[in-house]
Amino acid sequence: MKCIIVDDEPIARKGIKRLVDQISQLELLDSFNSAETASQYIQTTDVDLIFLDIQMPGINGIEFARSIPKHTLIIFTTAYSEYALDSYEVDAIDYLVKPIDAAKFRKAVDKAITYHSLLLDEEKKSVENVEGECIFVKSDRRFFKVNLKDILFIEGLKDYVIIQMNEQRIITRMNVKNIHDLLPKNTFLRINRSYIVNKNHIDSFDNNDVFIKNHEIAIGNFYRDTFFEEFMKGKSV
Repeated sequence: MKCIIVDDEPIARKGIKRLVDQISQLELLDSFNSAETASQYIQTTDVDLIFLDIQMPGINGIEFARSIPKHTLIIFTTAYSEYALDSYEVDAIDYLVKPIDAAKFRKAVDKAITYHSLLLDEEKKSVENVEGECIFVKSDRRFFKVNLKDILFIEGLKDYVIIQMNEQRIITRMNVKNIHDLLPKNTFLRINRSYIVNKNHIDSFDNNDVFIKNHEIAIGNFYRDTFFEEFMKGKSV
């Protein structure tokens, strides 16, 4: 994947470059100290992935993320944890807090590589229909059956959704709202702008996050009251 680094701190750029150089699937095209210079660059050069700081002079990272091409993925690299929910608003792949742990960096890049591959491959796929307990996902001339009970959660990524199951991900051209409208509301709960969870697979939760296996998903402020109301229906504490 062709990537760039956007960070106003020279030491941070150097540190991220060192991490990038350790991953053979990444090709670092260039580094920039501002969103403005990076913006000029991506107007003439295809970039698959941006490692993007948030607090920078001029245009901040969140504002810049809203302006980049839809096919370009983002991993935020920031010293501030309070922007994590904002990252969902721009469909970021991940959100890493400095100092960046090498293992977490590798995990975020692996996720980006997987999504990038899926995006390249999904053009012919779409959700064709929902019948009873199944979703039928179309690929070329075939229809793939997905049992609703096997879905852990659904993640929105730009103009697509990724249906996450135990051993499989399927990407479809559909937005989060439209697929949520097709699913049974007593089972599938929307917990932020980008995520729908199957409540039957929730292992634990607190006031801010839902945990499904090794996935930690933030609960958006706008969705918090509705989530707890729906999730606790028929449950005793």
